[in-house]
Amino acid sequence: MASPSSKSQELRVAIVGCGQIADGHVSEIQKIAGAEVVAVCDLERLMAEQLAVRYGVASFYDDFTEMLRREQPDVVHIATPPASHLPLALEALAAGCHLLVEKPFTLDYADSVKLVDAAEQAGRKLTISHTYHFDPPAEELRRLVAAGTLGELVHLESFYGYNLNGPFGKVILASPDHWVHRLPGKLFQNNINHLLCKVTEFIPEDRPEIQAWGWCRAEHQFGDVRDQLLDELRVMIRGEKVSAYATFSSHIQPVTQFFRAYGTRNIAHLDFNSRTVTLEPGPTLPAAIGRLAAGFGQAWRYARSAGRNAGAFARSEYHFFAGLNLLFTRFYASIRDGGPPPITPHEILRIAWMMDRIFEQISPPGSGQPDGGAR
Repeated sequence: MASPSSKSQELRVAIVGCGQIADGHVSEIQKIAGAEVVAVCDLERLMAEQLAVRYGVASFYDDFTEMLRREQPDVVHIATPPASHLPLALEALAAGCHLLVEKPFTLDYADSVKLVDAAEQAGRKLTISHTYHFDPPAEELRRLVAAGTLGELVHLESFYGYNLNGPFGKVILASPDHWVHRLPGKLFQNNINHLLCKVTEFIPEDRPEIQAWGWCRAEHQFGDVRDQLLDELRVMIRGEKVSAYATFSSHIQPVTQFFRAYGTRNIAHLDFNSRTVTLEPGPTLPAAIGRLAAGFGQAWRYARSAGRNAGAFARSEYHFFAGLNLLFTRFYASIRDGGPPPITPHEILRIAWMMDRIFEQISPPGSGQPDGGAR
């Protein structure tokens, strides 16, 4: 299948996997000029039908091969459980489709290499769906770093809170047969892309030093695989000049997600829940007066950031999936223009390698975690 030869030609997009995140995919694609969701697919036909009805999608399927043959999409979004990502992606590439794959990309680094190589050989674009990578706070941090506002980066801190009593957590704990329990990294593998993708773009080394600690803080209550679900993770990453600390916690309250970038000139704090970005330059006045004034200055910075959010809301530009929309928009532009995808295969492989290193360190001996190798 040939990609559209004209920028004005509409991209035909299909989605496989009709769980909750698929709603975000369809709703954001429908906001993008030059792209149309032509079909959705799920093994549970009712799931596909309900998604199609909710968003007015013309066709729905429970057979991926049939959907590819009949609809001939230009782009396929893969939003299924991770174990199916590689076979579905390879089939879509063979049908001539470009690919956007939900996180985690594949089950391990070796499979990620297979998929990246297959996309390169097929001459198709490939990227990963990192939901927060292009959220407004992340974009603002890139502007601050590019402008030199923070100086040289020295250290990064990435925090991701998870609610095991929330809608996703309850489903995982409801059954020992849930697919998360079969992932090499279990709960962590389905979530720590959110931690690592914020860090890796500011640590240039492909193979930084990594130390990881994972444990289960929750009391055992099931008598099966659910009691083996690690729910607390700490990761230290050290490059030549920049280090990072990443925290995943299922117990710290309130559940939050933030990122801090420590530079030689300034410190930036990004709150992904409130979508605020503030700087902490420290006191500029002497002694106690300086410490007193610093608190008011920080309050003013939060107020300014919140004010910008209010302005975006008034302009109908404040959306939950703003980052996802920007990711899709840039990915489709790369297909039309021939430029690099917004998250490159090289970056995808860096994170896949890091995830393998983390899971090796927190898994018990003899668990059969992949070596991952180097690339």
